[in-house]
Amino acid sequence: MCALTLFYCDDREFPLPNHHKFPLAKYRLLREALSEDVRFRFVRSPLAGREDIVRIHQLEYVDKFLEGRLSAQAMRRIGFPWSPELVTRTLASTGGTLLATEAALAYGFGGTLAGGTHHAFRGEGAGFCVFNDIAVAIAWAKERRGLRTFAVIDLDVHQGDGTASIFQADPFVFTLSIHAARNFPFRKQKSVLDIELADGAGDDEYLARLRGALPHVWSFEPELVFFQAGVDALATDRLGRLALTPEGLACRDRIVISQTRQRQTPLVITIGGGYSDPIEKTVAAHAQTFRIAAALCAIE
Repeated sequence: MCALTLFYCDDREFPLPNHHKFPLAKYRLLREALSEDVRFRFVRSPLAGREDIVRIHQLEYVDKFLEGRLSAQAMRRIGFPWSPELVTRTLASTGGTLLATEAALAYGFGGTLAGGTHHAFRGEGAGFCVFNDIAVAIAWAKERRGLRTFAVIDLDVHQGDGTASIFQADPFVFTLSIHAARNFPFRKQKSVLDIELADGAGDDEYLARLRGALPHVWSFEPELVFFQAGVDALATDRLGRLALTPEGLACRDRIVISQTRQRQTPLVITIGGGYSDPIEKTVAAHAQTFRIAAALCAIE
């Protein structure tokens, strides 16, 4: 059995102010948590090229970010101070998703220990998201591999508003978002299928809504599936508003991954959000996702 390749970029850190709420350490801790599992092989993510980014994002926005010329207001909306290190990390995160997409098309599965930056729109970033890595990867797969139909299963607790906006007029991309109704972003976009949950929704309701939504995804017959596997639906998450247990998240992951594999559809997993306190609960939930993938996506 061959090891599953996971792409990482946690070695490319960037400066943040003291007490910033973005959990930068979780990416390194996640790789460390998985590092002794022989089912995984770790590859450092390359930097995405400018030509990859501008397939989706507006040229002016891309160049202003790369050159440090975005306004202070634009950077506040993103939520990070600009730095050359942030540029490198952003390109590496996107590059990891691109290579995970290549791996999925070659072997059936690709995973990245970053990505899922679903709040980035074509011409602006938001919510700790600069470039929309999943959208960039879809555009790459269309142009370079000739794929036509795609599905994005976004199970982060926050709506994938940037992804929904980017593909709103694209009939070949099915966007599903299951999220907390009263959470960020407060101005929602229109996915193909949005499922909004009330504060405090737990495992039973969440899993029932997920099971009801997935037949709509499969009837679309996607050639490639992206699973944004954020873990901020956990009850312990500081920014979540839902009440899932680790067991509920595990069931969520098994449902999505097993149903994708049953259809022999290539699958890319990105991690998305997670803000539990202590951070170890977030790391354990992310690690659980990839361990479930390893059990279900074994490559001979």
